[in-house]
Amino acid sequence: MYKSLSPGVKSSITKSISKVFERYMAQIEWQEQKFQLADFMNAWKAYIENEAKWYKQVSEEVKVAPEFHESIAEKINHTIDRILKEPPSENQVARIENKQEYLQTSYDYACRAEADFVESKLNSIE
Repeated sequence: MYKSLSPGVKSSITKSISKVFERYMAQIEWQEQKFQLADFMNAWKAYIENEAKWYKQVSEEVKVAPEFHESIAEKINHTIDRILKEPPSENQVARIENKQEYLQTSYDYACRAEADFVESKLNSIE
């Protein structure tokens, strides 16, 4: 079912997953111990039903199919794994470290998305 979707819809699904995951992680300030799968899935459901344009393009028949849900679950896992494995750029690390030294902070960050969050947080302190 997922494979039959247009490339544009598939791309939009991936972008939606990234957006919702990064938004959810920002809400919990990237504190991994606060991550609750049920809360993330509720955020995902709310997003696709209220904000995602692609969701309206998918037929009800596809939306209720177990195969579709399995494919989406796999896509969520793959996308989150990719986000968590993408390292911050050297420039991003340098900016963050310089700002942390100036502000005397010591936020940790392990991936590009978390570094984006930390950099935004540091910019709001200044």
